[in-house]
Amino acid sequence: MLEILKQPWPWYVSGPLIGISVPLLLVFGNKMLGISSSLRHTCAAVAPFNIQFLKYNWKAEMWNMFFVLGILIGGFVGGVLLRNDVPIDLSAQTITDIKNLGVNSFEGLLPADIFSWESLFTVKGFIIMVLGSFLIGFGARYAGGCTSGHAIMGISSLQWPSLVTVIFFFIGGLLMTHVIAPLIYQFL
Repeated sequence: MLEILKQPWPWYVSGPLIGISVPLLLVFGNKMLGISSSLRHTCAAVAPFNIQFLKYNWKAEMWNMFFVLGILIGGFVGGVLLRNDVPIDLSAQTITDIKNLGVNSFEGLLPADIFSWESLFTVKGFIIMVLGSFLIGFGARYAGGCTSGHAIMGISSLQWPSLVTVIFFFIGGLLMTHVIAPLIYQFL
């Protein structure tokens, strides 16, 4: 059983598990799934500031805080306790494309050339990790939610703004992958 848990789950197992969460959330209280809103709930719970945006009944959204805690615990269990050191199975073309950008470490889950403390303190690493994280957070807040909230919950509950948002998330991802990231790696 432990060996099964250490392997990546196929789409036909993980997809339906994610998909079943939407009707369950709707049936049990019309709750909206999303991760980015949990930051707002956390700030509302602990921030002593008199900010209008944080003045609401955050306790009604406590389930979301437990959901995020479960994700963190699950990430630790999956990434540390159930870790396997088998390299990620990437296509040869993907490896070639990534190597052309100057990334050569494929040993772990994330390439150390990008995601390491040493890389963070370089100009390229700072732009990718810090500035990129800020832009993702700002974009999620500006879009009224993150990809999980809009793509999983919003589209499945037939919300037109979520469909438009997800289309632009994908356009942004394609632009980043094929235009902006190569420019960052080429000039830095």
